[in-house]
Amino acid sequence: MSNSKISMSPNPLVRFLKKEPKDFTREDLINYCKENDIRFINFHYCGWGGRLKTLNFVIQSEEHLRGILEAGERVDGSSLFPFVEAGRSDLYVMPRYKTAFVNPFAEEPSLDVLCAFLDRDGEFFESSPQYILHKANEAFVRKTGMQMETMGELEYYVIGEQDPLYQVEDQRGYHESAPFNKFAELRTEAMKLIAECGGEIKYGHSEVGNFTEDGKIYEQNEIEFLPTNIEDAADQLVIAKWIMRQLAYQYGVELTFAPKITVGKAGSGMHVHCRFTKEGKSMMLEGGKLSYHARRAIAGYMDAGTSLPAFGNPHPLSFMRLVPHQEAPTSLCWSFSNRSALVRVPLGWQTEMDMASKVNPCEKPLNKDLSIKQTFEWRASDGMADTYLLMAALCCAARHGFEMPDALQVAERTYVDLGVNIHDKSNRQVQEALEQLPGSCEEAADELNKDRAIYSSEGVFSDSIIDYTIKYLKSFDDKHTRQELMASPEKLLNYVMTNIDNG
Repeated sequence: MSNSKISMSPNPLVRFLKKEPKDFTREDLINYCKENDIRFINFHYCGWGGRLKTLNFVIQSEEHLRGILEAGERVDGSSLFPFVEAGRSDLYVMPRYKTAFVNPFAEEPSLDVLCAFLDRDGEFFESSPQYILHKANEAFVRKTGMQMETMGELEYYVIGEQDPLYQVEDQRGYHESAPFNKFAELRTEAMKLIAECGGEIKYGHSEVGNFTEDGKIYEQNEIEFLPTNIEDAADQLVIAKWIMRQLAYQYGVELTFAPKITVGKAGSGMHVHCRFTKEGKSMMLEGGKLSYHARRAIAGYMDAGTSLPAFGNPHPLSFMRLVPHQEAPTSLCWSFSNRSALVRVPLGWQTEMDMASKVNPCEKPLNKDLSIKQTFEWRASDGMADTYLLMAALCCAARHGFEMPDALQVAERTYVDLGVNIHDKSNRQVQEALEQLPGSCEEAADELNKDRAIYSSEGVFSDSIIDYTIKYLKSFDDKHTRQELMASPEKLLNYVMTNIDNG
């Protein structure tokens, strides 16, 4: 890490220790606590369902702190994972030092750290979502020789008291500024805190969705992250959601990542951008065009597209969003810059473009390759997903694309031209030629059962976890729920408000 990157880092641990988080050691954390009068250390981890859990320690002495960091602690696994039996429920939680951050909310100075789960023999707990992602990442690197990097987009609604001043036209909130954007301050403060806790943020802005109803304003915003190692990307999304909810609570408003609020209004996704690198170099482009590697991975997403919602859309509300004419995908296809596609390849600086000097005549030409910015975007998933399981499933699907002998043919067959809106009646023939996303958790469960080998290969997802996921999805008994709720806005709103904190 360069000196300027350290000195300008928003993360106080990076500035103090003068090193990247991946190089943090136990002694580093102990020294930071001693030099900064840290009183508490807090362990965090996600059980089943993806919500962050907390275990607090008050530091008694340096020896006490060292013991916590060396040995971790034991927890009741049966209260964290529904498939763990009470008779053999003890698990260890062991801090992962690279994830440490200063708690931005604690009244007493506190250092927080994410943990891994280990079993009674001190081995990684195979069914932990965080470890499933680790296995998926290792298998991808081993099979392809490349690194998979991802970046998440967190779309969310803030619900607060209606303000009669500076109103925005319904569903026209995209990139509005304050005072038209009422919760800009909450968003920017969340971005600041996330960055201080290690999150690598690309930008934040208001989104399309906004409306008022019964004296309340419903305003959609988004925070988007920078590409990073897929495991780190999942960690920072988990921390970000925790920060955003806690900050909203302090503001006295409701913040939800729920995929749908009501009929006819924009839903919230958790899109995931992907790219592949080798020795720090992007493998996404060849001669200014999308590379062989990128197209094979996209083919994997097309082939696994009906089962990926089992991990990316694991709630009936998810399927309220996946409907036509709402900038949400319904068909298995990919395209350039097309928001009706399941996979979108956004603008990516594919050729050397000297836009900076064109706009700023005082600047000398850059002659700089900016193709490292190129990604492709999976657009189906939403905030109901367990972030670790979603990233693991996407990683498995990408690797599957590299293993498919007909991957390039699948990519060609599922490509839709730029500008073609497959939801438009004039393109019905195009839509009918494409496979459709499932319409319920039950259907997603059936598709997962068909595709289970994609996820279980290389020992990433165990058969027992796939079986449990299928059982969980089928328990919603929701084959007709979307049709029933979409026909009644009142029923849908009641259902949303009952499940709004699940997202």
